[in-house]
Amino acid sequence: MTEQAATHAIRMPAYVDHSHLVVRDLPMVSSWYQTIMGLSPIEKTASGETLGVAGRPLLTLTTEGNAATAPRNAPGLFHTAFLVPDRTELGRWLAHIAHNNVPLQGASDHLVSEAIYLGDPEGNGIEVYRDRPRAEWKYVDDGMIKMATLPLDLQALYDEAPKDKWERMADGTAIGHIHLQVSDIPQANAFFGDVLGLDLMATYPGASFFASGKYHHHVGANIWNSRGAPKRQANMTGLADYTVHFNDPAKLQKAIAKLDELEIPVTRNGEIVSLIDPWGIGLKLAA
Repeated sequence: MTEQAATHAIRMPAYVDHSHLVVRDLPMVSSWYQTIMGLSPIEKTASGETLGVAGRPLLTLTTEGNAATAPRNAPGLFHTAFLVPDRTELGRWLAHIAHNNVPLQGASDHLVSEAIYLGDPEGNGIEVYRDRPRAEWKYVDDGMIKMATLPLDLQALYDEAPKDKWERMADGTAIGHIHLQVSDIPQANAFFGDVLGLDLMATYPGASFFASGKYHHHVGANIWNSRGAPKRQANMTGLADYTVHFNDPAKLQKAIAKLDELEIPVTRNGEIVSLIDPWGIGLKLAA
């Protein structure tokens, strides 16, 4: 497995390392993630399968007979963000999807990163991005990071990319962050900051961005579609759960203590602590 640089998203004290989606048509969606996103099968179970890159599990897809399609305003996934190693790999993937006529939902230069947005066949949001070197990031006086949403020149990215045969995501690709739909931003600030111990790195109208290790964000939370929405129901399609991995076990123990203090129920399965967040989204904490 590729060893990431010390400044990489997954080398921080805490990071997101897995996303689990409930889908209606498992064979079709799995095939799409393999063909279009270049993920490889890692494990099959009775209810679904796990896909990843170079042996690193990133995405689990399961299906349930009673799964109801989540309404657009339900709390849950805004997008799962796949972080590729560099601009060349972002361009190679862009060329691949362009040649397969995959529609895009957007493309942005965020100053800290360059990002391309799309949806899977069942409407689950996806971001594919590359980080600029940290030396190019700008922090402001309060410790937060300067980000923006500027147009990304897709033509230039495509023109620069090698046009060799693309077969899969490059080794070293990981989940860089996850962006959620929640019901309330102050509640999100309290949960991700006070409970999970992440730092507030940026704010935007209707959104907050949280991270550890001064990364730009490991978790995004917005209310753009979901302001005041009721909790997500357990049988909805979309994001069933995601995993926050703690490279610093002390930070995990601190988060667990805070959950206990707030009387938020958790279940323990070996080294993994599972809970339901304030918006009905499953969350696993691991070290």
